[in-house]
Amino acid sequence: MKGEGNYWIKSGFINVLQNFASVLFGFGSFFFLVRILSKNDFGEWTVYMTTITILNIFRDGLIKNALIKFLSGASDEDKPKIMTAAFTINIIITIVIVILNLALGGLLAKLLNSPELVNLFYLFNIIYILNGFLTQYNCIEQANFKFKGVFVSNTVFQAIYFSYVLYCFVFKINIPLYHLVMVQIFGSAIAMVIAYFYAKPYLHFAIGFYKTWMLKLFNYGKYAFGTSMSSILSGSVDQMMLSGIIAPAASGVFNVAVKIVNLIDIPTSAMANIVFPQSAKRMETEGKESIKYLYEKSVGTILAILIPGLIFIYIFPDLILYLLAGDKYTNAGSILRVTLLYTLLIPFGRQFGTILDSIGKTKTTFYIVVITATTNLILNYFFIKNIGIIGAAYATLISNIIGFIIAQIILRRELGVKFYHSFVYAYRFYPEFYAIFVKPQWLKFKNRSKV
Repeated sequence: MKGEGNYWIKSGFINVLQNFASVLFGFGSFFFLVRILSKNDFGEWTVYMTTITILNIFRDGLIKNALIKFLSGASDEDKPKIMTAAFTINIIITIVIVILNLALGGLLAKLLNSPELVNLFYLFNIIYILNGFLTQYNCIEQANFKFKGVFVSNTVFQAIYFSYVLYCFVFKINIPLYHLVMVQIFGSAIAMVIAYFYAKPYLHFAIGFYKTWMLKLFNYGKYAFGTSMSSILSGSVDQMMLSGIIAPAASGVFNVAVKIVNLIDIPTSAMANIVFPQSAKRMETEGKESIKYLYEKSVGTILAILIPGLIFIYIFPDLILYLLAGDKYTNAGSILRVTLLYTLLIPFGRQFGTILDSIGKTKTTFYIVVITATTNLILNYFFIKNIGIIGAAYATLISNIIGFIIAQIILRRELGVKFYHSFVYAYRFYPEFYAIFVKPQWLKFKNRSKV
């Protein structure tokens, strides 16, 4: 039991460090890059990053969770077969994406109204190949309940990219966009080598074509892949359509507002990681009533954390934009206000997916995400055409409201959830927080002062 406790403490600490490093380097890179690049260049970089995120999800969504699940519980005899099957799927997907990218990269850049992106897409093929190995090594390490290599490899990649951007900012060096891709290639190569050495003790491949294991991996991963892909498309289609319909600069302006929303979303993601294992466990031991409470309570806690910050940003959007992105993007205040409105719905949607996945209803989650993504796509086209950049924000708001309504109907039917209970728990959070954390410390301070 002592060893098990050490495992949880150690792995939990490493995961917290990784999340912290990811936020620190990710936002740091954005903070300086948005000040170095012109509006048009930053818009093109936003479109490039959005596109490659979708391509990475295409492969990772099919392989990652499935490989970790089957490998972690497999016998020593089956492990080499599973690794080989996953590697085979990895190679097939990589070859297909690289060929499609080479054949259609020019057309895609034209559709996105960014012909300069062609060379970036071609260079990305190198990154995609390197990341295929990196993902495989990280998954194999995780399946063996080790996380250090995942943390080190990902942190080194982000640190290399951040260091280059910071160097260019400090010395006022102009950055051609292909230089950023070259830095990504270098960082991916270093990260892949690091991941290999951490995963090396567990790398045991078998010779052959293991169709049965390939089908098992694919069948398990297809719904997780579909959910991830639909979710990514729902969150990025607005930026891609802005570039294609208006100009890359429009995508950059919108991305600045989205970056701020993503920062606010951090507690939602953290709570989802906590709730998933808890809800799966409670479903087995305590039944649906406990799941209902867990959903309402967790959403309420997130709302209590978010609402004060949302109110402040809503009142002073221009100030926040100036502090985080400089004076080039202070005209995005009205866009930021609209994005803040649907930020309130994000905790409901994220915890909906977490709860339903934990009780075995992954198909339902998948269908809801697909409906929301499709609605977002259609609304974005018409709204951007008619009212410009802010149309993307309104389209995303409306599609999120539709997804929220459908999700709450399902939760009410399955678990008896009442969404307004979450606001009650949010209101109760503040006196509870005061009683548990603030008041004892205040009493200790008063007692010490008397002495």
